[in-house]
Amino acid sequence: MDLAAGAAQPVDATIVTAQVDATAAALPAGRRVAPRFSLWWLALGLWVLVVALAYASPVAVHLNPYLTLTGVLVGFLVGLTGMGGGALMTPILILVFGFSPTLAIGTDIAYAAVTKYFGSWRHLRQRTVDLPLALWLAVGSVPSGLLGAYAVNAIGELGTDTVDALLYGVIGVALIGVAVLLVVRLVMKAPVSTRTSNLPLSGRRKVATVAIGATTGFIIGLTSVGSGTLLAMFLIMFYPIASSRIVGTDVFHATILLTATGLAQLHFGNVDVGMAAALLMGSVPGVIAGSHLTVRTPTKALRVCLAAVLLLSGLAMLGKA
Repeated sequence: MDLAAGAAQPVDATIVTAQVDATAAALPAGRRVAPRFSLWWLALGLWVLVVALAYASPVAVHLNPYLTLTGVLVGFLVGLTGMGGGALMTPILILVFGFSPTLAIGTDIAYAAVTKYFGSWRHLRQRTVDLPLALWLAVGSVPSGLLGAYAVNAIGELGTDTVDALLYGVIGVALIGVAVLLVVRLVMKAPVSTRTSNLPLSGRRKVATVAIGATTGFIIGLTSVGSGTLLAMFLIMFYPIASSRIVGTDVFHATILLTATGLAQLHFGNVDVGMAAALLMGSVPGVIAGSHLTVRTPTKALRVCLAAVLLLSGLAMLGKA
């Protein structure tokens, strides 16, 4: 799962900040517009209060505070770099918390689906979603994502040792692939486009879009890795739209895909609801905080470090396989 795109993306934070600065500069002195960061801090404080009340209530027996802290860290990195949270969260759940691969994949997908709703709402309000493109992607990705979720469940019925070996290997390969793609995204000279309207889709492009959705959907349904990285690469390479719309379309499509696959994983019993809730409690404020620091942080160097971490995590997964 990728938190691609988690609840809020750094591209959005940069765009919003630039728009506020441009608006402020265009106004006469005395009418400057101040960024409303106080509202974010108020929302953050209320969220922290809700989390504290949850841990003080009887439901706390189903929560894990270490997972909440992990959610803060992963959400912060997602908000800061725009990197999908699934690529980070799945190996953490397996290697650090000892989740079985099937439970880690299901819990991560369900948790990521909820976080994506925050980002989708924001992008829809900003009109940075190419709806026809996102829906055609979903035509391919949702059935293949459900097939991937079914494959995870079917593998799980083969026996613990077999499922662990297979899924460790599959997740390891996916993590290494995402690490490579992150580096490629940093050095790739993609065509720059400022198109802010929906992209016309010919019959051939619709078929290609469905195929791209099907490919990425199956990988995400099977491993929960790559919802923000794999698809973003395809969008950058083949669709001449503005970067803000690439991010918005990616997040909106991921919401549809992860909702479908998350419900499937829940049906198969591969989701720990309490653990997913604990992750959400930390990830939401983490994403908000990371997004506000994007413009002040050398995210390129940080992404290289994160790619190295993913590479090592992938190798560790292959070692366990």
